[in-house]
Amino acid sequence: MDLNKAMIIGNMTRDPEVKTTPSGQTVANFSVATNLVWTDQSGQKQEKAEFHNIVAWRKLADICGQYLKKGGKVYVEGRLQTRSWDDQTGNKKYRTEIIADNVIMLDRAGASRPDSRTEATNNYAQPEPPHNEPAAAETEEEINVDDIPF
Repeated sequence: MDLNKAMIIGNMTRDPEVKTTPSGQTVANFSVATNLVWTDQSGQKQEKAEFHNIVAWRKLADICGQYLKKGGKVYVEGRLQTRSWDDQTGNKKYRTEIIADNVIMLDRAGASRPDSRTEATNNYAQPEPPHNEPAAAETEEEINVDDIPF
């Protein structure tokens, strides 16, 4: 049995960048920072930030682009994926990303309670296309704000 699951809670480091692939699929890219705080042997408080690249597809990408903002606290659940490419000088480059299946916004501007949450889930059974192969165009209806469950 294999398992590829990533779950993080952190702060948005930038607003999502939303694009449409040539085949018409929506994709959102953003980054989340998680912090680790510990006390070293000398009693000094230490802190380290880790930055995670997140990719969301289809309707989840639209929702992320509309509601996520830099500085907001967010829970992301998905799977790890590493892709590689050759840069302009011929050097091999790698990027590890979390392909999001579920995103929960843990704080919102104007929220009435400090623990209010907003959740968006990618419920598509079909996996997203590889970055180098365009998928067949899908027809999706436009997102209506009244249809979003939060």
